[in-house]
Amino acid sequence: MSIALIVTVTLVMGVIFVNGWTDAPNAIATAVSTRVLKPNTAIGLAVVMNFLGALVMTYFNAQVAETISNIVTFEGAGNAAQVALASSLFSIVVWAVTAWYFGIPTSESHALIAGLTGSAMAMGGLSAVNGGEWIKVLVGLVVSTLMGFGGGFLVTRLLAKLFQGVNRRKANQVFTVGQAISAAMNAFLHGAQDGQKFMGVFMLGLFYNNLVEKTGNGFVIPLWVMALCSLTMGVGTSVGGMKIIKSVGMDMVKLEKYQGFAADLSAAICLFLASIFGIPVSTTHTKTTAIMGAGAAKRMTSVDWSIVKDMILAWVLTFPGCGVIAFIMAKLFVAIF
Repeated sequence: MSIALIVTVTLVMGVIFVNGWTDAPNAIATAVSTRVLKPNTAIGLAVVMNFLGALVMTYFNAQVAETISNIVTFEGAGNAAQVALASSLFSIVVWAVTAWYFGIPTSESHALIAGLTGSAMAMGGLSAVNGGEWIKVLVGLVVSTLMGFGGGFLVTRLLAKLFQGVNRRKANQVFTVGQAISAAMNAFLHGAQDGQKFMGVFMLGLFYNNLVEKTGNGFVIPLWVMALCSLTMGVGTSVGGMKIIKSVGMDMVKLEKYQGFAADLSAAICLFLASIFGIPVSTTHTKTTAIMGAGAAKRMTSVDWSIVKDMILAWVLTFPGCGVIAFIMAKLFVAIF
């Protein structure tokens, strides 16, 4: 086993761990903010469901992993392909940890795509980027934003209408159960989406070291890769992530239980559809925009738009920022190694 492969696998595990640490808390943020689940209970739930989502969904449908593994090519770069791949992963860790420090929920999904693109371009220019697969990313960006916000807004209005004449205490009992279930669904689908993305990168590392073969249908992901990536994400989630929970679920907007249920349900539906059709969407974008929509459905001033502005700025900067870091690190790593 080459040193480059060891470094690549270590960095993949590191990125998956960071994803579970900084990104997975989005799935349970609303359930904590509405007091449906206690923080430790919610984190425990997220650990289990992230693990199951990454493992089970990949076993039955690995289209998201295939999209990520095909989005760029390092072919023709020789042994430098391993080094370039490692540099893209390094850039993701730097970007994600910096954002976590400031409590800003960035998208590791888009950081991954930007990192891969930047390092691939450092090796082969624009020809190293698969435009057809990149279109899926752009579609996913639009879909996750529109469906997230629109779904949160519409479901909140619908629930308010349906439960208008229902006793508040009884209604909250329904919303409490519903939000606990939908929070679990969000954690499961976060694992399904983000777990698969990093499995795709893992398989690229094995491929460039001639340990697996790539067919016309993509990679056949071994069960041990699924289990290892799923377990690493679960361990990362167990570390915590209260900074992200506070920013998304508490500071950005104060939600009532029916709004929290609406946000979780609409986000889960969007993530499920994207996973089935193999579209790599950002779980962060989907969940946070659903929360914005749920808050705005009551009144626009319910949302702290200054926090939203900071989040959007971080999202916009992710593609060029992480891409440039990966480009520079790829050039530097190849020169050194």
